[in-house]
Amino acid sequence: MQFHALPTVLLVLCSWLIGTTAQAQVAAVTGSVRSSAGAGIEFATVTLHRAADSSVVKTEFSDAQGGFRLEYKAGGSYRVSASQVGFVRYWSQPFELPAAGVALPAIALHTSAATALKEVTVVGQKPLFERLADRTVVNVEGSALAAGNTSLDVLARSPGVTVDGSDNLALKGRTGLLVLIDGKRQPMTGSQLADYLRALPADQLKSIELITNPPAKYDAQGGAGIIAINLKKDQRLGTNGSFNASLGRSDYTKFTTGLTFNHRREKVNLFSSVTYAKREFFSERNTYRYFYEARDGQPELKGTSDQRNSTVSTSHFVYSRAGADFNLSNNTVLGGVVTLFSVPDPGPSSRGLNTSVFYDASGRVQESYSALSTSMGYDPNFSGNVNFKHTFGEGTGRPELTADVDYSQYYNRRTQSQTTFVEPNVAANTIASDQTSELSIRSVKADYTQSLNEKTRLEAGAKASLVAADNDIRFENTRLGVTTLDRNLSNRFKYDEFISAAYVNLNHTAGKLNVQGGLRGEQTHAKGQQITTNEGFVRDYYQLFPSAALKYTLNERHETSLSLSRRINRPGYWQLNPFRFIIDPATSGKGNPDLRPETSFNTEINYTYKQKYTLGLSYSRTNAPITDVAYPETDSTTVSTNVNLDLQHYVALTLTAPLTSGKWLNIYNNAILYYIHYQGNLAGTSLRAGKPTLNLTSNWTFTMGKGWGAELNGRYTSAQRVGFFEFQPMGQVGVGVKKDVWDRKGTFRLAVTDIFYTAPLRAVSEYTNYRQDLYLRRDSRVATLSFNWRFGNDKATAAPTRRTGAEEERRRAQ
Repeated sequence: MQFHALPTVLLVLCSWLIGTTAQAQVAAVTGSVRSSAGAGIEFATVTLHRAADSSVVKTEFSDAQGGFRLEYKAGGSYRVSASQVGFVRYWSQPFELPAAGVALPAIALHTSAATALKEVTVVGQKPLFERLADRTVVNVEGSALAAGNTSLDVLARSPGVTVDGSDNLALKGRTGLLVLIDGKRQPMTGSQLADYLRALPADQLKSIELITNPPAKYDAQGGAGIIAINLKKDQRLGTNGSFNASLGRSDYTKFTTGLTFNHRREKVNLFSSVTYAKREFFSERNTYRYFYEARDGQPELKGTSDQRNSTVSTSHFVYSRAGADFNLSNNTVLGGVVTLFSVPDPGPSSRGLNTSVFYDASGRVQESYSALSTSMGYDPNFSGNVNFKHTFGEGTGRPELTADVDYSQYYNRRTQSQTTFVEPNVAANTIASDQTSELSIRSVKADYTQSLNEKTRLEAGAKASLVAADNDIRFENTRLGVTTLDRNLSNRFKYDEFISAAYVNLNHTAGKLNVQGGLRGEQTHAKGQQITTNEGFVRDYYQLFPSAALKYTLNERHETSLSLSRRINRPGYWQLNPFRFIIDPATSGKGNPDLRPETSFNTEINYTYKQKYTLGLSYSRTNAPITDVAYPETDSTTVSTNVNLDLQHYVALTLTAPLTSGKWLNIYNNAILYYIHYQGNLAGTSLRAGKPTLNLTSNWTFTMGKGWGAELNGRYTSAQRVGFFEFQPMGQVGVGVKKDVWDRKGTFRLAVTDIFYTAPLRAVSEYTNYRQDLYLRRDSRVATLSFNWRFGNDKATAAPTRRTGAEEERRRAQ
């Protein structure tokens, strides 16, 4: 099939499915639980079940007046059960859940003489992976595989997520993702984002949401979709907390410890957490390069090089977070949270060794040298948020207004030194750099939701953000004891960006059909300036980003959905920075101030069977796609950067198949078969190529008696092409086991990642006059022993059901 015909075919399919498809929307089931005498029952367990098989989809607890609120996707058929110690469990009749929500009659629980004097302990845990209508949810909290690991480790083992050799995140094979942490956009990309996620302990995470086709209320940024990381927040009443510590060992030691504290009352909730970590790890990067020159129209080998790099790095940080939510009235909540990332002494550092040998075409050694490199870093950051929520009136479907004000400040100081020893007996040369970067982000937004009637809901909102970045770098060369300023590499780069946006979204349910349509407009003004060279750019553009979704539920077993959207992926602030950074004497990296935003049209069709098994077909067309490249700069040196290609076509087939075996085994299987076709030109080389790729993920969760549990996780990615790079197959297997002790207040976990050491990356990049073979190995096989202890008021297992401003922010659009 020709690629230009594929959008037409998909549009025909969309037209055929338009009466039978839609995207699920969140709706609320409200009600109250009372005794036979009419008094409200506090802390009753209220559970939402699928009517087809009574499987659990959501659980909440009643508040002091017996009220409850359950939120889940609209359009399905459900039942509600309610239970409390000393009472007989109640089951409702099946009901449909419209987009406007449903209010159930008061639930009356009758006293049970058999259980009135007995204490009942109910133990439950969410599955590690959940496939919802519009996203995949990774429930990190309580996972044995998350113990002692980083957020990047957990992401890399999530369905469809991959991390390449340049630390770029990809979802279903596509790069260009928007990463949110508690609803807040992270300004980093590539290695900067990866380093930040490596510093964020997985023990701090509640869940990760993978959203491939977001609606209009989300930022249009992120052509490949959104990764939303949600942090933990204790929901129990009273004073509660937890302590955790983990010790990991590979070739080096990794230690993490943390403490969380929560104090919740009816009108106020105070929460805080602090994590200390010191980790040491290694990486190996081996590169074999071939340099060619044209002769009689044919490439002829001119020479080769063999470069071996080994690096040992240390990270050392304290991550702390504190906040509060205040119920100003029954309808108004005001909240705030402050996050601080601090760097104690000694700060993060690395030390590396490089050996390089250069050969001529016949294989004779022309030159060889070794290099010692050191790096020191200091990168504290701060972020603060104030959030507000007000609900107008009473009852379901009432209007709701939310607002957020955010401020973030990032500082980075990095010194780097590399001394090259040329053989034989030539004086060593040292190149040193001192880079200081400051980045501030200010944003304000407001969202309004109102049900026009019981079947129609209106959403609208606006947002403005201001970004200011200032980067200064100084390079010096030292030879024979004389130090001079390198004016060719020293530079200062300033970048300012202002984005204003507004959106409107309408959702309507008509019987089994749910329709959503939205439009988002974003105005962007960006200015970059190189102070040293007096070069710069100014970009002003306004773009519209429509989205639409339909869902049709044929019956309780069969469901289809369709979503379409237009999205944008703006270059990251660091990707535009033209500064150099040293990898080894013959390899450097730099940003590209000429990068343009990429825009994409995306569509996705899904079929779901028994609300469990999902088969999906996706297609996207991306203009000016941004990709990572490494190409020759001279006859012996290579530069790594980001460039725009011309066009990218993407098509994928996704299968999700969760399986269960009794109450002791849950299996989550995910398979993605995708094909990406690239078109573009770089370094005199025309690229018109693609490769089909298979990504498999399987997670097995074992629930055993007496507090024992275990997890087995495996992933595999076949050979794939990413721009000019071709990657060989890779994968890994991890295992974890846990044991609850002390009446389930304490948990020991032992986890091992990449047991068979199959995660090393191998890639080839070819141009007309150059070829590079890359081997990259990281510290991926780690055994970690961890302990978690929960203290405080654990009898009240959850707070009164309400949606605070901070909790809602995790689900709302950024």
